Formats: sequence, structure tokens, C-alpha cells
Amino acid sequence: MTKRTNYNMSSNNNIVTRRQFLRYATLAGAATTLSFPYVGKVLGANDRINIACVGCGGKGDSDSSSAYGHGGNIVALCDVDARRLGAKQKQLQARAEKDNRTFDAKLYSDYRKMYDEIGKSIDAVTVSTPDHHHAPASVRAMRLGKHVYCQKPLTQNVSEARLMVKLAKEKNLATQMGNQGSANDALRRGVELIQAGVIGVPKELHVWSNRPVWPQGLNRPEATDPVPDWMNWDCWLGAAATRPYKEGVYHDFKWRGWYDFGTGALGDMACHMVNMPFRALKLGYANVIECEETSQLFPETFPKTSRIRFEFPEREGLPPLKFWWYDGNPGDKEVKPLRPGENVEGIKKAMDMQGGKLTNQGTMIVGTKGVIFAPDDYAEKIYVSLNDEKEFVDGKKHEACLNVPKTIPRSPGHDQEWFNAMKEGKPELAYSRFEIAGYLTESILLGCIALRVGVGKKMQWDGPNMKSTNLPEAAQFVTRKTREGWEV
Repeated sequence: MTKRTNYNMSSNNNIVTRRQFLRYATLAGAATTLSFPYVGKVLGANDRINIACVGCGGKGDSDSSSAYGHGGNIVALCDVDARRLGAKQKQLQARAEKDNRTFDAKLYSDYRKMYDEIGKSIDAVTVSTPDHHHAPASVRAMRLGKHVYCQKPLTQNVSEARLMVKLAKEKNLATQMGNQGSANDALRRGVELIQAGVIGVPKELHVWSNRPVWPQGLNRPEATDPVPDWMNWDCWLGAAATRPYKEGVYHDFKWRGWYDFGTGALGDMACHMVNMPFRALKLGYANVIECEETSQLFPETFPKTSRIRFEFPEREGLPPLKFWWYDGNPGDKEVKPLRPGENVEGIKKAMDMQGGKLTNQGTMIVGTKGVIFAPDDYAEKIYVSLNDEKEFVDGKKHEACLNVPKTIPRSPGHDQEWFNAMKEGKPELAYSRFEIAGYLTESILLGCIALRVGVGKKMQWDGPNMKSTNLPEAAQFVTRKTREGWEV
């Protein structure tokens, strides 16, 4: 493995000025009740929202079904795979017949054409595509004044995230990123417990994932295949550079590990796993990011395992904090996944919960008084152990947690929040609206930049200006060269 390990590097104590972008109060507290001029189409409580669904497979399948189930009128379906497009059309037609509802959605393989032809008939859009299409599909819709639900990670690069936050704010659109754990009671409770001081002052954050469960850590195949008649390969490539089609290499669900199309394990899972601590610890922008160690590196794909360190400065009364991200599939026989060691406070207790074995994924927040542990992807369960305790206790039952008040409203459902935001003209009702999700995504994608810059390179970061102050080569990864016709 390519390696550099240093857990005791001194933190930079300079305070990042965050007023230029977003006050953290909007991240962790209750939904605000401020009123703004509404630019997106105002929809009454009984209006049926006209929705176009970009992506019909994978999350696109469930997202389009959810949009229909919440009362949305599906006016268009878009997918580059004609097989998926046809299957989704038949599925929703059958459902509509059973529900005695009208269904006559138009079908497209190119969302640019869809917006051009029926843009005036659309109120909102769901975007459930490979990562490299998130911004191009969403930005086009937002510029037309359409509300957007977009899967995570919100974008593939930092500059796209900044743009989507800007557009959502300027047009006051109802938005939501598809990190469904945001609606969990336990996630919101974790924020409340940490901010109430149950584990004291937070010092460290450790998050590990069992991803990738898709191919990565490989080279591009030399062989090519004819493009099948059911595939619009040009539109699948979208903003990415042209490359030959190869059956079973990119489509479907094999694109995440490629630099041109995905964001690797970090981009995929951190929007879920770092969601709770990001809010609770008021993280904001890191000012130092370093890829400490990886498995073998390849020119076009993310490595099979990596460890990345983020350093956060003082922020809103909290001291500097370090965050380590670890990824790697325990089932991969070619590599041993990087994980926090038993020297990390709380890890031994977490292993004891599993009979001496560390969970495949988890989030560990270490404070001066104790540790909070979430042993899953969405922080669906929260466990607490104080310094003088030998084991973790369910946060619902731990004595230190019982009297901590609820300060964050509980969710009616992740997708329902988006529909409520559209119908009530209140974007702030969505807990993972782009104002927040874009900030979370942008901060996480700094780890992808650090990995691309190289192992062992300590990247100093100027968050407000989206640039490294010491590694100019990082600039090429902040944005990307976009293929003509796909610009955002």
C-alpha cells in the first residue's frame, strides 16, 4: 500500500469565515419560519405536481415510484436504457390503472431534449443518475425554475455543488438530496445529544465504510463492444469525455469507481454516514485534507481502500477537530480494508459489541466525556458510552441522554418533506435541501481531490474560494472539462 501515517499532526487554529457561505444554524436546528419571495411555481395543497423523472433504474426506480406515490403526476420519464424506460412505463401505467389515475408520460433518452420540448409542463424533477449527470440534469431544471430532488452525492465536483446551492437560493426552489437517513429520528437525536454536551467537547471523528461493492481499482479494458440498440451511449457519457462502449464495464451500477463518472466510496457513502456528525459538529470547510494511505492507485479509477484525514479549525465555540475516513470492502480478497485501530477511543468497546469484530461500517464521535457510536450507514441507531463505562448503551436508554430535550422537528418522511416544501412554498421544510446538502457534498468531495492530488500531500484549503493555497495542481479537480453540449 501507498502509505503515510501521522495521527498527531498539529491543527491550524485559524478560524474559517463562514458567513460568506452559510450559517451553521440552518444545518442542525429546527426548520426556520422565515418567509421569502417564492420564485418556483406556487403549488396549492391540493394541486397535483407535474414531475419529470430523470433515471428509471436503481434509485431512479424507487424515486419515480415514490414521486407517483406522493401524488405526483409523472409527465415524463427519461433514461438512456430503453429497457429500463419501457419497464418503468409499464409499471406506472399498471399502477395508475389500479388507482384510477391518468398516466401518459412522455419518454426520453436525453433530458436536454425533454426540457426543450416540455419544460413548460414540468413543475419538478427527480434526478437519479450516475454522479456525473447530477449537476447537468439538475442545473438545467433549476434554471427553468423547477423544484429538484437529486440523489447523493449532490454533484461530482466542488464547483458544481457551489453552483447548485447558489441557484436553489436565487430561485428559492424546493430541493432535497436523496440521503434518506436525514429523516431518521435517531440521526436527529444524535445531533441533539452531541450538541447538548453528552460526550463533552468533540475531539475526533472516525467513519468507515464497507464500500466499494462495485468494481474499482482497475484499468480501462482494451476491448470494445458495439453499442446495443437499447442504449443511448452518447447521452450516457453526458459531460464526460468520449470513450468506447464496453459491455458490463460501466452500465449498470459499475460506474461509481471511475473518476469520469463517479466519486468512489467517499462520495457515495459519506453523504449518508457523515450527515449526522457534519450537522452535530458544525464541521463546515476543512482547512487541511490529506490522503494518508491507499491500496494500489490506477489512472482512471478510485483505489480499493483508502484513509483520508480532514482537519477542521475552530468553529462557533468548538475547538479544532480531526476526521478520518476509511473505506474498503471486507469481502474483497485482494486487499485488506483500512480501518481505525484499537488505539482509537471507543473502537475496542465497539468490537466487544460484535464479539471482538469491528462492524463493517460505522461512525464514531469521540468527545472529552465519552463516545457516540452509530454502527450503520444512516445513523439509524445511536449508542453512548461515557469514559468510566465499559460498554455502549442504547442512546434511548442511557441515563445521560434521557433529559436531553428534543430541539429538532421530527420528519414526516424524507420525500414527503420535499412535497411539503413545494406545496407550502417553504424550501426550508426539507432537512437535506441543497443549501445544506451542497455544503455537505462540497466538503466531502475535498477528500476526492486530496486523493487525486496524491498520497501524503497535505493540502491546505481555502473553502470560500474553492482552492488549495499550497497545491495548485488541485485546481484541475475542483471542476472538470465538460464535453460540448453538456455545460452547466
